[in-house]
Amino acid sequence: MATVELLFSAQPEHVRTARLVAAAVARRAGVDEAVLDEVRLAVGEACSRAVGLHRSNGVTTPVRVVLTEEEKSFSIEVGDEVPGAGVAAADAAGVPGSRDAAPAEDFDDADGEDEMGLAVIRGLVDDVEVSAGEDGGTIRMSWPANPDAVLG
Repeated sequence: MATVELLFSAQPEHVRTARLVAAAVARRAGVDEAVLDEVRLAVGEACSRAVGLHRSNGVTTPVRVVLTEEEKSFSIEVGDEVPGAGVAAADAAGVPGSRDAAPAEDFDDADGEDEMGLAVIRGLVDDVEVSAGEDGGTIRMSWPANPDAVLG
């Protein structure tokens, strides 16, 4: 199992770098070429969301991206350090942190961009897990990979 970890300051201009690194590592892991655009878009949405959460909550720690190549799959985890922020509106109740008391119909942040970003990710990636806790949230996405198909 090979792992690449990327930490970047919560600045929008660094999201492009995360997308490029994710696509390069996904290609090397054997993710189908036809899926690489989806990988780029999903990582871009997840990283943009994390950057937005960090900036709007005054969090100065870096955004974390972990890319993991396993035998038959490739996964990416994008983590923020905003307590309770890693859940969609419908999942907000009962999660520790800054959004635990918000009913789904009252949840609104940055004009719904958080919820929209998660919807886009879920539309692009079949295997998505979104979690949150006191230490922040994580979006984990995975794709099938065939490392034997990679030349070189």
